[in-house]
Amino acid sequence: MLKSIGRFIVGVCVAAGLTALGCDNGGAPAAGAPAAGGKPKLAYITNGVAPFWTIAEKGVIDGAKEYDAEVSVVMPSDVNDQMHRVEDLLIRGVDGIAISPIDAENQVPLLNKAAAKTKLITQDSDAPKSERIVYIGIDNYVAGRMAGQLVKEAIPGGGKVAILVGRLEGDNARKRRQGVLDELLDRPDSSAGSDPLNQEIKGAKYTIVATLTDQIDAAKAKSNAEDMMSAHPDLVGLIGLNAYHTPALLEAVKQAGKMSSIKVVGFDEQDATLRAIQDGEVVGTVVQNPYMYGKESVRVLAALVRGDNSVVPQDKFISLPARQIRKSNLDEFWADLKQKAAKQQ
Repeated sequence: MLKSIGRFIVGVCVAAGLTALGCDNGGAPAAGAPAAGGKPKLAYITNGVAPFWTIAEKGVIDGAKEYDAEVSVVMPSDVNDQMHRVEDLLIRGVDGIAISPIDAENQVPLLNKAAAKTKLITQDSDAPKSERIVYIGIDNYVAGRMAGQLVKEAIPGGGKVAILVGRLEGDNARKRRQGVLDELLDRPDSSAGSDPLNQEIKGAKYTIVATLTDQIDAAKAKSNAEDMMSAHPDLVGLIGLNAYHTPALLEAVKQAGKMSSIKVVGFDEQDATLRAIQDGEVVGTVVQNPYMYGKESVRVLAALVRGDNSVVPQDKFISLPARQIRKSNLDEFWADLKQKAAKQQ
């Protein structure tokens, strides 16, 4: 999940108590080949700064210990920052990189450059046109359809809804949106396509009045929701595709006094979202598995660097399925989430 807090870089060095990549002044081993007896030096690059990525970092920490690797966790503030960080890692030398591309299409040249110099995999969001070795994450199109199913539960009578998303350059966001649309419009799989943004899309029961982007800005997301409620007094639903959307959209709906007439459905597991499910304000959310994104990325990269290619399935996709969280399974999920968040390096 994707959320920027300010415009800065966070680098966390993880190596089971040893110095990690970027935390010392020593020389780097040849790309893809650690020094004899040394630990693979890896980098885990997020697509922003968010609680979601803090959970992923815990997985990286545990993975570094379990798979005997040194890992640098880098949380860039935007796409340019992310690209600069990749370039810097390649200059300094790194055995493997796991990245969540912010702009999959336009970053292909850089990703291919990285793939030629190191072991490159994608996680959370894919770049299928690049030469990455494997993608680790959910099927975002399927996750979008799961969110659409929650909308149907929350608003069984249908009506006008709006979709809100941080940005659509990422492969994950585009596919999530398409999944939501296909589910609400009762269409077959159109995951390879992309419906236009600037026009209403009408189905038998649901009308998607707009898809609005906010560039990962919760305040802008709230403003967009307010605009939709003003422009469409008969709006019945707001669908957020990023972690920060559910809290922001709920705040807008509450301030407008429309909690009884407008339902909110979103993604991911921010505490405010889980509390809203607990309190009956939201029917549910679709969650990923950021902890395993981190741990699996370390497992796969460490194996690849050590010459074990068996970790890559034939379809080059390691699936960590998305899940729907409702009140019925909330307590178990939340307890597990808190346990992972409390893990120490």
